[in-house]
Amino acid sequence: MSRLFTPFRLRDLEFRNRVFVSPMCQYSSPGGIPTDWHLVHLGSRAVGGAGLVMTEATAVSPEGRISPDDTGIWSDAHAAAWGRVAHFVGEQGARPGMQLAHAGRKASTQAPWLGGGSAPAGAGGWQPMGPSAIPFDAKSAAPREMTVADIDAVVAAFAAAARRAIEAGFEVVEIHAAHGYLLHEFLSPISNRRADEYGGSLENRMRLALRVARAVRGAMPPGCPLFARLSVTDWVEGGWDLAQSIELSKRLKDAGVDLIDCSSGANVADAKIPVGPGYQVPFAEAIRRDAAIATGAVGMITGPEQAEEIVASGKADVVLLAREMLRDPYWSFHAAKALGDKVVPPKQYGRAL
Repeated sequence: MSRLFTPFRLRDLEFRNRVFVSPMCQYSSPGGIPTDWHLVHLGSRAVGGAGLVMTEATAVSPEGRISPDDTGIWSDAHAAAWGRVAHFVGEQGARPGMQLAHAGRKASTQAPWLGGGSAPAGAGGWQPMGPSAIPFDAKSAAPREMTVADIDAVVAAFAAAARRAIEAGFEVVEIHAAHGYLLHEFLSPISNRRADEYGGSLENRMRLALRVARAVRGAMPPGCPLFARLSVTDWVEGGWDLAQSIELSKRLKDAGVDLIDCSSGANVADAKIPVGPGYQVPFAEAIRRDAAIATGAVGMITGPEQAEEIVASGKADVVLLAREMLRDPYWSFHAAKALGDKVVPPKQYGRAL
């Protein structure tokens, strides 16, 4: 059996393989409520053989949405709508996971197919907030600087959202601290110019992310794994970087995080990123080695042999696929067959393999 298709265990949860579906925003949730689109979108990847199927960035509060039509879990009604998705994913043998997020200064934007940029008030937009009153770019609205009361409310919202996610049937929770959203904004000196206990030193800039991790861990059953997604570097001098990510990963491990999902960028609009096949894999390898924590590799991982090499060589424990899963929901089955593993499809699809 290939390494990619061996089971993987974290805490009390065993994943059937090491192919995980990465969070992918769909911008298709009026009022933050998931719809039939999400049931079919996520359910198809579970039917397709993945070990974990993760929701898109799911907002812990209304103002934490990336766009007016992003999913949320700030109420029991949201949790109830998510419940049938979690149930269906689990029925197919995949583990259902939810990524919890707050978009910070990058909130209240339009969907990509509407041109991006700030969503006007007439289209459901609002003023975003962030660690400092610094907009992401020239097209973005200036955020208001958060008060300490705002920060406390965000921590409480993450904990409440984690409880709802578990009650809805999700077995894994991921804290989104990447891609220029709120927790990443606090981590990076590019976006965090605060002069209080949440800004300045590395210790201060990590404070919010660690508070959220502890609060979320405390809201979850001890046997359920907790992930954190990091942008390991801002790709600019003087920004967030690998060395700081390694230190944060050590501290997150102490706070009860089990796996670091290693991405990069998206906090600096004009950063020059050397995108190419597996370009972020070295980050997963370094954090796995130097922080002694499980990692996931993500970013332009497309081929079965490429994915197998990443996990077999110990560069990461799992791989997370996004665009490739959009192109082929059954990538896991096709990869297993290519690597010579036994394919066990749903009984309804057995005649096709």
